[in-house]
Amino acid sequence: MRSLPVSLFTCCFVSEIPVVHKPLQVMDQISNIQVVPCSSSNYLKPFRVHYSQNGTKKSWDFMRTHDSVSVLIFNTTSHCFILVKQFRPAVYMCELEKHTPQSPEDKVKEGEEKEESEESHGDPPTAAAGVTYELCAGLVDKPDLSLEEIARQEILEECGYDVPVSKLRKITSYRSGVGVTGSKQTMFYAEVSDDNCVGEGGGEPQEGELIEVVKVPLPESMNFAFDESLPKTMGVLFSFMWFHSNMAPKYKISTNV
Repeated sequence: MRSLPVSLFTCCFVSEIPVVHKPLQVMDQISNIQVVPCSSSNYLKPFRVHYSQNGTKKSWDFMRTHDSVSVLIFNTTSHCFILVKQFRPAVYMCELEKHTPQSPEDKVKEGEEKEESEESHGDPPTAAAGVTYELCAGLVDKPDLSLEEIARQEILEECGYDVPVSKLRKITSYRSGVGVTGSKQTMFYAEVSDDNCVGEGGGEPQEGELIEVVKVPLPESMNFAFDESLPKTMGVLFSFMWFHSNMAPKYKISTNV
């Protein structure tokens, strides 16, 4: 979707739900896709654990990865939630597999690289198939910073808001990917105003990030959350429901739920 050059924020209608996007960064030019063996990674490390449970020997494959933080951001000036939108290769590959005769792992043999575009059934999905709506989030990979300080950095880098650590409220923590990684994510809530906006956000290009900032108007938030045509993380659904249960009554905000 292209945003119109009307102002810093442009109101677009997606599946009849008004969602406000910052000027769209080019994230739809995906090409030269190759699937190769992953011999090493700074983010994922595969292991197999052997153990006994009630006298029965068992094995389980899992990935060791970083814990993470996420932040539900609510703009009190415009009564909108601030989300991020970005291309996720793993999501795209799941969609691409539906258009290919073999799964990626079947194509990778002894380090051989194969381009995905040649052996597809019909046209491959567009890059939009791998774009998801998410909470502002980041990895816990800075041991000298607290979770709140990491969350504050992510808000500034991804969304352009400068929020004091003292203004971050912990919602809860939970395990994600319990069958594969078991990593913990800690979720925070942050209220911002237009006065807190000190930049455009968009992530750190030098780290390969290409992020679009999205505003979801409060009255449409639950329709947005349950619209399956708009791919999103479970954190978005949970945090929106948390807000409607805990914050909307406090501030006497009409949510039209």
